[in-house]
Amino acid sequence: MRRLVIRPGAIGDLIVSLPALECLRADYLEVWTATANVPLVRFAGRVRGIATTGLDLLGVTAPPAPLLEELRSFDSIVSWYGANRPEFRELTSSLGLPIAFLQALPAHGPGRHATDFYLDQVRSIASCVSDGIPRIPCMPVPRNVEGENFAVIHPFSGSPRKNWPLENFRYLARELERTMPVLWCAGPEDPPLPGAVQIPNLYDLACWLARASVYVGNDSGITHLAAAVGTPVLALFGPTDPAVWAPRGPHVQVVRWQTGPLPSET
Repeated sequence: MRRLVIRPGAIGDLIVSLPALECLRADYLEVWTATANVPLVRFAGRVRGIATTGLDLLGVTAPPAPLLEELRSFDSIVSWYGANRPEFRELTSSLGLPIAFLQALPAHGPGRHATDFYLDQVRSIASCVSDGIPRIPCMPVPRNVEGENFAVIHPFSGSPRKNWPLENFRYLARELERTMPVLWCAGPEDPPLPGAVQIPNLYDLACWLARASVYVGNDSGITHLAAAVGTPVLALFGPTDPAVWAPRGPHVQVVRWQTGPLPSET
């Protein structure tokens, strides 16, 4: 069985889907995902960025022959890509591709976690047993100048409305620094943050986060990344529902916040 899984979306979207993707393992599994997410999929025979495949041209121009030949080489295609594009679904059906489309966003329902939603979807395609915890394995990395214990703070997310106030993070950092060094991290699309660690490759970033004693962040893909490598995580949630979107892991604590500054130091 040769299976292709197409999973678009941001970092967190991929991570909450990892247990479902692993359930779709076959004799040969290939995964197409967002280019930045490619390093995070460690269990497939091949992983490609969707932008490199030409898939986004399907339905826009005449189907490229090499792409069609490649798609037809699979016995099963499971796609979260194109689920909301009727013309894309109709085209793939007319081409006779063995493709099953899955809903990309979790159905509304109280307390139903996204990971469980995606697992339920794929169980109609492949039988599997999963504990529903996304995991990204990292090789042990030697300690360096940060020392034996350090905390990491990532104060951003994909939406400003999900961000706990930066001054609150700074207050928390001062408290943490009473016991260990605090390192800040930021992504290439985050606002400027002087001195922040930036690691463009997400797998390298994951393995760096795995060395931290504790991680603090908003509802963001990087927070999911820290949880997936087993780092103790404090996830700060504002407007989004943690029952659906909280990171999962054995050392995850979720706190809901309301707008306002923390108390001043005395």
